[in-house]
Amino acid sequence: MTISWIQRVHEWRKDHLSERNFVTLLALLVGVAAGLAAVLLKWLIDFIGHLVESTVNATHGNWQYLVFPAIGILLSALYVRYVVRDNISHGVTRVLYAIALKKSRLKVKNMYASLVASSMTIGFGGSVGAEGPIVFTGAAIGSNLGQLFRLSPQTLMLLVGCGAAAGIAGIFKAPIAGVLFTIEVLMLDLTAARAMPLILASVCGATVSYVFTGYNVEFFFSQSEPFYASRIPFVVLLGVFCGFMSLYFIGTVGAMEDMFKRVSSRRVRFVIGALTLSVLIFLLPPLYGEGYGAITHLLNGEVAEVFDNSLFYGYRHTVWCVLLFVFMLASTKGLATAATNGAGGVGGTFAPSLYVGCMAGFFFAYLFNQTGLVDASMPLSIKNFALMGMAGVMAGVMHAPLMAIFLTAEMTGGYELFLPLLIVSAISYGTSRMFTPYGIYARRLAKRGQVLTHEKDQSVLTLLSMSSVIETDFACVSPEMSLKQMVKVIAQSNRNLFPVTDAAGVLVGIVQLDDIRNIMFRPDLYHRLKVNEFMTIPSHKVLTDTAMEQVMNTFEASGAWNLPVVDADGRYVGFVSKSKIFNSYRQVLQRLDLIN
Repeated sequence: MTISWIQRVHEWRKDHLSERNFVTLLALLVGVAAGLAAVLLKWLIDFIGHLVESTVNATHGNWQYLVFPAIGILLSALYVRYVVRDNISHGVTRVLYAIALKKSRLKVKNMYASLVASSMTIGFGGSVGAEGPIVFTGAAIGSNLGQLFRLSPQTLMLLVGCGAAAGIAGIFKAPIAGVLFTIEVLMLDLTAARAMPLILASVCGATVSYVFTGYNVEFFFSQSEPFYASRIPFVVLLGVFCGFMSLYFIGTVGAMEDMFKRVSSRRVRFVIGALTLSVLIFLLPPLYGEGYGAITHLLNGEVAEVFDNSLFYGYRHTVWCVLLFVFMLASTKGLATAATNGAGGVGGTFAPSLYVGCMAGFFFAYLFNQTGLVDASMPLSIKNFALMGMAGVMAGVMHAPLMAIFLTAEMTGGYELFLPLLIVSAISYGTSRMFTPYGIYARRLAKRGQVLTHEKDQSVLTLLSMSSVIETDFACVSPEMSLKQMVKVIAQSNRNLFPVTDAAGVLVGIVQLDDIRNIMFRPDLYHRLKVNEFMTIPSHKVLTDTAMEQVMNTFEASGAWNLPVVDADGRYVGFVSKSKIFNSYRQVLQRLDLIN
């Protein structure tokens, strides 16, 4: 019945809609659905958060805030393990993986799994953001709608981008940032014709959010202090500072994730992560939840309010205590985020990067004002610099400067600071890019050579797998084989390359026909020479799981046309040749419609 319904839709579409118009219609549907998902996620987080707060004892309740995050993480972990039964953490990274290696295909359960799990994690106080889950959800909506109508991988990729853009636009009320997120973070190259569905989906996502939640911006910001051109040198320095804060954040989160991966027991991971998060929240209460409250306070110059319920509350008016407290918040947010996800929670690093940026910008301006490096009659605006820091750290963490600029402006209304936002974002991105070629999302896949980029050659190599280019029709010979036996093998083979393997199958050498052509027709040597006397030892080998980009680098370094492929134990598997790779390369280009 479902198939016949789809067939009827296809027949109607062929008669009434062109392919382009049909994709545009689907993009609109994806935008509305992803926008609704964003509204639902925000409502669930607020609902659970208010429910949790209503159970707190007003006189003895502070300690409960140390327990609630662990409860939320536990509920999320149990839901993922026993209901979803799939790994749904790191949503943006999984979207990138689907685009790169799964033809943009995501499972049906990905349309709702992250919503439920992340709402429990964040609602109970997990120190993560909701943006990664909503991107995963929106992308899954686009992917599954495209799969329903049996669309091509190219169109599926576009609809995945539409869903991700609409999710970002809906959660932040930032349609321009949604489009730029898809281009810069998901790294989709779009023509003018394909950009229109993406824009429409993003606008639909933001419109749905406006309809259900009003026209207020995500963070209230009023620019009461003008920006002067004389402040540009400080803005440049802030950009560099944000770049290094971005690198620290990426490194901290990456190191924590690697640590949790080495722990095989789920229970141990939960205990370590929950205890780490509880200790951090006990010492620094603003780490509780997404941290949007602390951001709002700093953007409005309400510094003392950030100290509420903390051990440092009595010192909230002491200059060096303020600097130490804010710097600790900026430097430990990454730890709290990684601990939440490592323990089994579900959430993203989008909001934490905004949090770190706000703290970094405030710290920078406050430090310069208090150390006398700035004219006391015209101090740096801590509000303005906190806003600029948000854009700067986000640009460095995600390697998405344009998205960071527009997102910060759209969700705060700080358009009057557009020039300094641009300067900070560009310099922070450049600083971060000097030390790492990938943002935090692509970094995980880049380690395995599984990330697409805007560079066509690298993207196509990413889509090629070693298993598809390994050739195995080579006749193996033994090191103890005589020249006469070798000649018989050559006569029965249509190859001019012969791997030499020992009894265990380990590759010990190679015989090339051109190298022994001068002795092949000398019968007097047939019984005197053995293979191990005229074989050559290969200078370069590649493993079966080597990334294709690294394989091409090995070809370049060796100057060879064929490279032997071995497994982790050195056993011979086959050969990979440049000609085979070039043929497969052209096929992938044609499949992606990148050439005519």
